[in-house]
Amino acid sequence: MNTQLPLNGRAAMVVGGSRGIGAAVVRRLARDGADVGFTYVTDAAAAEKVVAAVEEAGRQALALAVDSADAAALADAVDAVADRFGRLDILVNNAALYPVGPIDQLGIDEFDRTVAVNVRAPFVASTAAARHMTGGGSIVTIGSMVADRTVFPGYGLYTMSKTALVGLTKGLARDLGGRGIRATLVHPGPTDTDLNPADGPYSDVIRSHTALGRYAHADEIAATVAHLAGDDGRFITGTSVLVDGGFTI
Repeated sequence: MNTQLPLNGRAAMVVGGSRGIGAAVVRRLARDGADVGFTYVTDAAAAEKVVAAVEEAGRQALALAVDSADAAALADAVDAVADRFGRLDILVNNAALYPVGPIDQLGIDEFDRTVAVNVRAPFVASTAAARHMTGGGSIVTIGSMVADRTVFPGYGLYTMSKTALVGLTKGLARDLGGRGIRATLVHPGPTDTDLNPADGPYSDVIRSHTALGRYAHADEIAATVAHLAGDDGRFITGTSVLVDGGFTI
């Protein structure tokens, strides 16, 4: 074990960690020395690959099949990770739905499930995690650039859900700061994942709105999460960090 790693001896949980940004975050936290538990919904094969990557880094992994819309199951999963590793220092709220369509054509079912996964789940996981955290704990939630700039039509419901996380993060930071627990929000820009590939049908248009003219790699988002979760980010709380390649300028 390399005791010089920045997260050596820490335990982390990533809600939604089997693919895309979530998987990159799991791998980065493990590479930095943390044991990592994470949730996934249905793709057990993808989850096993992430488990293998964590173990290859010399850390312990725990994959849990949990639907983030199930509040009780999600809270139980947080407790399970803390029990498995004997502590919980880092929570990353990543799971999200991505509803797209004219706001007047989205029904109440889409609204309810989006809010359950994108807003209620971070609240549930954060409050559950806070009960296990001590000084130095960190809650990092993944938002979206659309909370600061909604360029395209059809993102009204998604934007609403991600904007709500700004208030949640501020509230968590204020309520938990006295215990030495920090809360931050990362707003990724266009990121090359299976849900939003850099060679997708609208990628050229999306890319043109960034100052850097490209999509992010998921590892670049994970690097910011790791910074905020570790000691280098110990005086950062209650704020949103844009990692968007200049999309919002």
